[in-house]
Amino acid sequence: MTQDPSSARSRTVSVDDTGVRRRLADGTEEAVTWSDLQSVMVRVIPDGPWNEDVFFMLVGSDGQGTAIPSGDPAADALIERLQTLPGFDNEKFIEAMTTDADQAYVVWQS
Repeated sequence: MTQDPSSARSRTVSVDDTGVRRRLADGTEEAVTWSDLQSVMVRVIPDGPWNEDVFFMLVGSDGQGTAIPSGDPAADALIERLQTLPGFDNEKFIEAMTTDADQAYVVWQS
């Protein structure tokens, strides 16, 4: 069975004092709270420039989380918040955002 790629697209992403929530076009919701956040990765997929090729992967202590496309309108607010995490690796973040390598960069771990 092939998943319709449009069902995986974000309908809304919200970043607030509680955490990050992403509602998908099919109505499902992915979320992680700041207090539960265990790691942040920047996943680069060499699929640009016309397709989304950079995702912010946020993983909670239960292994669940969400992937936010860097082109989402909420991405700027997310980046601002992530950069306030103690020990956030800005150098690795910049490296990830300026490469086209098919790679995942861990930019923060609790």
